[in-house]
Amino acid sequence: MIVSSFKDLLDTIPENVKADDIYGGWALTAPDGDERFIWSKDYSKSPYHDVLIEFDSKPFVDAGLVISKLPTNIVLNNKIMVGVKLSNEKLTYNGEATPLDSFKKFIEIKPNQIVYHSELDHYGVNLENGNIFSWAKNMLNNDSDIQFLLDPQMLIDAGVDPMKVTGWEYKKNTVIDSNGTKTDIYKFIKSFNLK
Repeated sequence: MIVSSFKDLLDTIPENVKADDIYGGWALTAPDGDERFIWSKDYSKSPYHDVLIEFDSKPFVDAGLVISKLPTNIVLNNKIMVGVKLSNEKLTYNGEATPLDSFKKFIEIKPNQIVYHSELDHYGVNLENGNIFSWAKNMLNNDSDIQFLLDPQMLIDAGVDPMKVTGWEYKKNTVIDSNGTKTDIYKFIKSFNLK
């Protein structure tokens, strides 16, 4: 079901899914062009992250972000990157890799990076440190087909006033830990309805 719902996502916006030379994989670009979910097709060639969210720094700079206060290696060309390096494994395919093939490899190698949010009926890729890219299990039944969720603390520590960020919602999001305990935590959330 995870793979078929991700395939539905890719098929819904094929013009927004392209090869990404910087990270050696694939990028799904949000309809506004400001955010991308990127996944590698070969972990041995990914420099810093194998799966990540890349987003425009401008709304955060306008809300007080001091770029120099962010951790090293997460800003490139006015884009902020949050993600995770999964391994240095060389991935091989039967024939030329496709975006869906690379996603299937990701699930085979790191199934624990996939999360499910029952209230939203969304699958998600856990990018660690509270950052998630999620998509609707069934886009026909959901008003929010994709979401970019950011842990705000790193940005707040670097000067962002969360109430002044435009284009992103700053609100509580319910998370469930491995013990089934629900906790409400603040996130920056940007959602898109694709269907």
